[in-house]
Amino acid sequence: MNVQKNIWQIITFALLLAFLTLNLLFKIEITPRWKNVSASNETSEAGIAAKKGVDWEEKLYPVGGAELAVRWGDLGQKLIAKGVIDKDKFENLYAQRGGMDVYEKSLIYGTVDGKLKITGENSGFLLNIFWALGLSNKNSILDTGPMRDKRYGGAENFASTGGWSVAKGNTMDHYSKYNFIVLTPAQQTLVEKVAQNIYRPCCDNSTYFPDCNHGMAMLGFLELMASQGATEQEMYSNALTLNSYWFPATYPAVAQYLEKIGTSWDKTSPQEILGVNYSSSSGFRQILSKINPAQSKGGPGCGV
Repeated sequence: MNVQKNIWQIITFALLLAFLTLNLLFKIEITPRWKNVSASNETSEAGIAAKKGVDWEEKLYPVGGAELAVRWGDLGQKLIAKGVIDKDKFENLYAQRGGMDVYEKSLIYGTVDGKLKITGENSGFLLNIFWALGLSNKNSILDTGPMRDKRYGGAENFASTGGWSVAKGNTMDHYSKYNFIVLTPAQQTLVEKVAQNIYRPCCDNSTYFPDCNHGMAMLGFLELMASQGATEQEMYSNALTLNSYWFPATYPAVAQYLEKIGTSWDKTSPQEILGVNYSSSSGFRQILSKINPAQSKGGPGCGV
């Protein structure tokens, strides 16, 4: 018995010595089966975008900003002249935020004939000036659309009207009042069609029901684009750029989701991305429940 026991001890020692020698030479690793399965699941759940190393913020928000196919002209001067923007209130507001830069001042006090440029830094400023334009420009969407529906108690009760605090006098005195932009019947029809298909992640209403600042600003933007001869697809494309800068925490996650379901941002039409399934509040919540989005910076809120 002792001889047999000694033999097994010698064999065990020899096997252990052989394993240690091979491990030094080839780095053998023993991995439990359950760990391999877990690692595989973890990789798939990380999302295709992460696996490919796509930096969606860098892709959607290039250094230097993006160009919008629309000309602002001297609308800033006109908004001030009519009191839609109270110069002193506006100046005080931005003084608290570090002041306006040269480009922003030119949009308010000068004339900008070239295409507008949006950046992460001026996106909130553009939101405010387009808000002023959408609020005050005469349009049947504001006169007879959902904003005037009696079920909601009056157009003055929304964030897009009551929240505009930098006008002269009562904000509603400027509501849908001025002919800054005059549309042809065909252009008006186009604005109404596109507005009904563009949503915003802060609520579940389309631009046709501009009850918050983002909706009202987008309405002003669409009116200006249509008046300058933009096509339907150009309006969707530029509106997506605008929405992307106004909601920078939303669209990198949308892009990540599109990759996860086997398509991509570039292969999906701007109209589809701006629709209820992706850009409404409820639609975006559904997307978030299906991915683990990378953290992203926030955007302008629903106030001035």
